[in-house]
Amino acid sequence: MNSKVTINRLATGVPGLDEVLGGGLPEFSFNLIAGPPGCGKTTLAHQMMFALATPERPALFFTVLGEPPLKMLRYQQQFDFFDSEAINHSIHYVNLAADTLAGNLDEVLRRIVSEVEAHSPALVFVDSFRSVVLASQTQDNPNNNLPQFVQQLGMLMTTWQATTFLIGEYFTETDTNPIFTVADGLIWLRQSVQRNSMVRKIEIMKMRGQPTLPGLHTFHIATSGIKVFAPAPLNPVEAPLEIPIKRLKMGVPQLDEMLGGGLPRGYSLLVAGPSGSGKSILAATFLAEGARNGETGVIAVFEQRPNHFQNAALIQLIQNGQVGLVDSRAPDLSIDEIVQLLLSEISRLKATRVVIDSLSGFELALAPTFREDFRESLSRMVTALTSAGVSVLMTSELEDRYTDLRFSPYGTAFLTDAIIVQRYIEVESRLLRIMAVVKLRASAHSDELRLYRVDENGLQIGETLHDQEGLLGGRPTKRISGVPHPGDKNA
Repeated sequence: MNSKVTINRLATGVPGLDEVLGGGLPEFSFNLIAGPPGCGKTTLAHQMMFALATPERPALFFTVLGEPPLKMLRYQQQFDFFDSEAINHSIHYVNLAADTLAGNLDEVLRRIVSEVEAHSPALVFVDSFRSVVLASQTQDNPNNNLPQFVQQLGMLMTTWQATTFLIGEYFTETDTNPIFTVADGLIWLRQSVQRNSMVRKIEIMKMRGQPTLPGLHTFHIATSGIKVFAPAPLNPVEAPLEIPIKRLKMGVPQLDEMLGGGLPRGYSLLVAGPSGSGKSILAATFLAEGARNGETGVIAVFEQRPNHFQNAALIQLIQNGQVGLVDSRAPDLSIDEIVQLLLSEISRLKATRVVIDSLSGFELALAPTFREDFRESLSRMVTALTSAGVSVLMTSELEDRYTDLRFSPYGTAFLTDAIIVQRYIEVESRLLRIMAVVKLRASAHSDELRLYRVDENGLQIGETLHDQEGLLGGRPTKRISGVPHPGDKNA
């Protein structure tokens, strides 16, 4: 019986990249890191090299016609992952510029072989391999055979049991090049500029022997290095609804009554209403009620800066560590980044309640690249959060169109388990507020339109306007006496 060969996977040291790779980088693999200038290829290579190299398993970094080692090190040492003590101990730089300029691929290969035999590296990097290709194409040398050179290099590195990375500037993945066929792994970096945002994405186009996460994944370059935002893992099995249903108190007793006793645990709730209707106050009350019951929460803020909060109770909860704050102002913000920040805070605090205030501000905070897919991304976010077992309250700005009854500006009302809608109405030349529970999945709830007001104590829900009709039109009228109403008990 043949035994299966076990491929060891190396931890790259790049946050999020191992998840995208499907568990790490296959040891002894022959990889290409490709993409246009400035997308982070060299930084990615260095971050992995400093994470993996040791004196017992050293790394060789060959520089070709690009920047010389001294210039490269000057910039790379600005990153937190850079370790000056590793240079010439576990990491060795070799400049191949002179050999490449000669245009003889056999000589370039001989020099690589010589250095590899001298240092016995576990990791080999060639930056930029594209320079070797261009040099071979511009020299009238009949001995140059690029496909043969690539194949020989790949076989030699595998024989020496070295994990190899060739870094190259390629603008499209359709460029014809033999290395695309020979490489075990093909890591493609992209970048795009829209308005004032720079969005970088990574794609694992090929990785032999293991399943990778398909698609494009955003990443940032910061002083800590590269961070990849892999999509949040989703629970494939939906948790069965608890019977009897366990409910969370909202902090507004009358609203709990309208919800049939409170919000079922693990539900997602959308609170939609016009500006000034009290959505953020209700969201803060939801978190405060959780804290009173020993629950921690997380709030992601997009409507206002935290230091501009008017809710003193919420500020106190954040300062006390009972509520975690996610407040990212990155110009290239993505949904996956926010989901990771939320899940990190949920894990840190063991939170059970999450507030996103608001979806409207969230959409504006996203880089323009991601706004086209906002609806799909929102679906992924809600699923990821509810899969984590938390109860989610989201607010959404909703323009009052009295001829058009809507619950979400994105056509995503079906994504949430519950919806509370808030509206303004005019009664006797006064602007009043009404509220209704329009959806509560798998649970009975009130169908009443209830008056409410906002004061220093929060939301105060009152009675229905029994003598008024046409409330959703914004300008209700007095009911004609003697005409039965469908909601009347004797109707």
